[in-house]
Amino acid sequence: MSFAIGALACGGLLGMIFFGGLWWTIRSALAAANPARWFAGSLLLRTSLVLVGFYMIAAAGWQALALCLLGFLLSRMAVTRLARRALETQHAP
Repeated sequence: MSFAIGALACGGLLGMIFFGGLWWTIRSALAAANPARWFAGSLLLRTSLVLVGFYMIAAAGWQALALCLLGFLLSRMAVTRLARRALETQHAP
């Protein structure tokens, strides 16, 4: 049971890093002098971290990798909701 929770939590953490980093990059790059560098650097860093994380989890077997992917996708939904809520409160009259 702890195996499943650990793999799911690792996937959630990887997803928060990836999608939270994307959200932060978009907000920061819009005010930057050279946004292309922000986007390229962020993509390289976020993708590298997630691939290394998935590779390490995959060593425990395909079940762990599947649970990690599920956690990754669940965190995508969470970050999307949080970002939408932040934008709504920011633009509220």
